[in-house]
Amino acid sequence: MKILVLNGVNINMTGKREEVYGSETLDSINARLGKFIEERGGTPEFFQSNSEGAIVDRLQQGGFDALIINAGAYTHYSYAIADALYSVKARKIEVHISNILAREEFRQKSVISKNCDGCITGFGADVYFMAADYLLWKKD
Repeated sequence: MKILVLNGVNINMTGKREEVYGSETLDSINARLGKFIEERGGTPEFFQSNSEGAIVDRLQQGGFDALIINAGAYTHYSYAIADALYSVKARKIEVHISNILAREEFRQKSVISKNCDGCITGFGADVYFMAADYLLWKKD
């Protein structure tokens, strides 16, 4: 099973920005997550962009069996990414490192959630591993 791990705007700054996102860098998370997925028989692919259009392009490209998406701030207002997710036939899990429901009011709404199969939020970098574990366990 090929799992695309797609990270959006500013997620490349994880470990270098606000403490709410933790001190681990995205490269470190990806390295650990890649090994985790491979050890369970999956194939990871990682994609990060600060460009909404590039994220939409990657979603439209396809070529993956499942998706883990952390759209960053695009979560709260990108109808373009929401529409692209609607067209993706693979299983999709939305993740957030911080608990978006306990943050500022504008961060509490996700416009992409309705086009994902589930959402895991607030457990730090572990959200990626929880999502991957679910996707690899629940293969149908």
